[in-house]
Amino acid sequence: MSEQRKQNEKKEKGDQTDPSLEQNQSEKPMSFVAMVMLTGFIGGLLWSAVAYLCYYFSFTKIEPNIIFEPWAVGDWSDRWIGIVLSILAYGIVSIGVALIYYAGLRKLKSMWIGAGYGVLLFLAVFILLKPLFPSMKSLTAIDYHTLITTLCIYVLYGVFIGYSISYEENELRHQEQKEKTGEVVP
Repeated sequence: MSEQRKQNEKKEKGDQTDPSLEQNQSEKPMSFVAMVMLTGFIGGLLWSAVAYLCYYFSFTKIEPNIIFEPWAVGDWSDRWIGIVLSILAYGIVSIGVALIYYAGLRKLKSMWIGAGYGVLLFLAVFILLKPLFPSMKSLTAIDYHTLITTLCIYVLYGVFIGYSISYEENELRHQEQKEKTGEVVP
């Protein structure tokens, strides 16, 4: 009974060392795969929004809502709701792109690997996936402003995804190495 009374007195006095208190519990870190998925989603949102701005300011003639071309019926995809939904759709598709990078290239920590990944994505969309988007011109028929702008967006997107994932992989390995050697990890 006296032990229970001591604990109650500690709680009343505001004992800060009690591990059951919420303030003394540490937040569990996000798993690496969840971080990769979040990076992919944010990268898709960010770079598709940049692509829309490039389209809006006439740097490119490829509409970002082209993603709905195979499925969309009606003109809703040309309105603000179509723009918002297309940006969200790119974010969702980008999760898969980030997971592919995670599966194959995460241990390579060069910015150029991400840039090359962006170029591969560009070629995949404009060559392999071209039949899905009939309004998109072929690579040889696209004007050079559109070609350069779109390629740059893909390269920057690839660098964003690649470098973010590779950096986190490197930090995780570095932290595990410190724990193995017995160094204090903050």
